Amino acid sequence: MAAQTGDHAMNRDRLLNWAPPAIVFAAMLGLWEFVVRYRAIPPYILPAPSLIATTLVKDWDTLSASMLVTLSITFEALSAAVFGGVVLALAFAQWRWVERSFFPFAVVMQVTPIVAIAPLLLVYLDPGTAVLVCAFVVAFFPILSNTALGLASTDHNLVDLFDLYRASRFQQLIFLRLPAALPYFLGGLRIAGGLALIGAIVAEIAAGSAGQGSGLAYRIVEAGFRLNIPRMFAALTLISITGILIFAFFSGISWLLLARWHDSARERG
Repeated sequence: MAAQTGDHAMNRDRLLNWAPPAIVFAAMLGLWEFVVRYRAIPPYILPAPSLIATTLVKDWDTLSASMLVTLSITFEALSAAVFGGVVLALAFAQWRWVERSFFPFAVVMQVTPIVAIAPLLLVYLDPGTAVLVCAFVVAFFPILSNTALGLASTDHNLVDLFDLYRASRFQQLIFLRLPAALPYFLGGLRIAGGLALIGAIVAEIAAGSAGQGSGLAYRIVEAGFRLNIPRMFAALTLISITGILIFAFFSGISWLLLARWHDSARERG
């Protein structure tokens, strides 16, 4: 009985936590709708939320196909970033000279604006490959840096304990360093998921300006050329929803993997 009461209280607290943002968001949409209708603002300047929703339904076939293209590129780039980032982070943890040799190049990749790289890549690569590389570049560094930090942050007392029991470096890696680095890796994964989407969108905009592409950002550029502002907002809405769902997806994975043992995912109160 006490457990059921605790579950009800926890569900109520979750609902109360979500209620204020939902109310504020609904109020902002209502205010937006009211201002557009009251001031009779033309849709080619600022469409009302109701018109954006109608456009989203009317153009769903086109926009959903473009969304699948963008999602495919995002997850392909993220998969490559996860593989490359984790492998390189493991190399950093095992051999210090590898870290000194390659980490500066990773930093250069991170600090160079992707909006400046995208047009250059379109010169040397076909549009699909260029978009994929741009998304990979922005998603790679968070995976690498967070995983490397996690591997380097292993409790030294536990490392000494493994040394005391004469554990091999492979055993230390599998049973100690990788579990210790998992929360850091998952934090980097949540960040990289959103950045991969941003990189894909930026590269698609560059490709769309050149008359190439088929993703959501290309639909925004295309709608802008045609002054179809409601479709621009509808595509932007889909991009925002996609980014939220990607973050929620990886947050859920993080909770599933960490909730039973790590303080960062345990529910408090």
